[in-house]
Amino acid sequence: EKQTEDNNSTECSKPGTMDLKFTSSRKYISISVPSKSQAMSPHIKSVDDIVVLGINLSKFSKPTQFFICVSGVFMFYLIYGYLQELIFSVEGFKPFGWYLTLVQFGFYSIFGLIELQLIQDKRRRIPGKTYMIIAFLTVGTMGLSNTSLGYLNYPTQVIFKCCKLIPVMIGGVFIQGKRYNIVDVSAALCMSLGLIWFTLADSTVAPNFNLTGVVLISLALCADAVIGNVQEKAMKLHNGSNSEMVLYSYSIGFVYILFGLTCTSGLSPAVTFCSKHPVQTYGYAFLFSLTGYFGISFVLALIKIFGALLAVTVTTGRKAMTIVLSFLFFAKPFTLQYVWSGLLVVLGIFLNVYSKNMDKFKLPSLLGLWKKSVEERKSRTLSQTV
Repeated sequence: EKQTEDNNSTECSKPGTMDLKFTSSRKYISISVPSKSQAMSPHIKSVDDIVVLGINLSKFSKPTQFFICVSGVFMFYLIYGYLQELIFSVEGFKPFGWYLTLVQFGFYSIFGLIELQLIQDKRRRIPGKTYMIIAFLTVGTMGLSNTSLGYLNYPTQVIFKCCKLIPVMIGGVFIQGKRYNIVDVSAALCMSLGLIWFTLADSTVAPNFNLTGVVLISLALCADAVIGNVQEKAMKLHNGSNSEMVLYSYSIGFVYILFGLTCTSGLSPAVTFCSKHPVQTYGYAFLFSLTGYFGISFVLALIKIFGALLAVTVTTGRKAMTIVLSFLFFAKPFTLQYVWSGLLVVLGIFLNVYSKNMDKFKLPSLLGLWKKSVEERKSRTLSQTV
């Protein structure tokens, strides 16, 4: 009996082992803890994996991840902007901005359906009523934005898109009664002055400038400011996925636009025109939609890995590059007033980002810089004396 007890104690003393056995004389427990690789099925990806377009970014180092994300954002969104302006440069296409949005929504719905089939959980988590609201706002954002290109230069439209903070702050003051600090107010003031200056320059040098385009892009900006909050709240409340959001919001929006074009008799002329230029319309629209869909995937990965601060910096640089390429590839009048007003908008964006991250970094004050210079002089004098 003593020998049996010794054997049992030896078996129980093995690390990580506890097995439940029953014998005639005694019982003991043994637990075996599986390794990390055995704990998860090989068919299920790790929750920490970040996969973009089939590339598992988690396998790379941080600098490599940053390079891949930034390259993806710049490459796809620069092509996106180029194709968007190229479509509207087709002679006679400018009145069909809503039809382009209809085609774009159709492609986005297909892409979202394909992506949804590749994930395991295909259930719809967000209620249909919420998707109807999101789809309406999405139609307003993208439809009005595309239509405004029939009246504005592409750089002017991009500058307006950079200033989403202005309608957000106005809505926060009048709807929620929010109060903003001096940095937020300064950011909105810089953006407003930059927008006014850029628009005045556009009206001076552009022969086909139309105030209707300013109204359309302003309404699109207001819808864009609202839709982000609604999407974020819905996805957090119901734990919805990005592919689900894309599929249902764009498919319902497709129905909205189709119904609107049918009622206003705008569908038939657009279809007739595009059937005469299929490559310049449907072909470019497919690539335009595909690059936009891929671009947002890299932006989301950039936010998840490095945070919103760095993501905003990268996307702002991308928009600046888009404006530069627009002047290079498409003939349009240019004035230095575009440069100064654009820099003023960039300053407003920087102040907005700084306001949201004041606890992470602080700008040096003039008093602090003065004290630092005085201390450096004292230390230099002391070292010379020694």
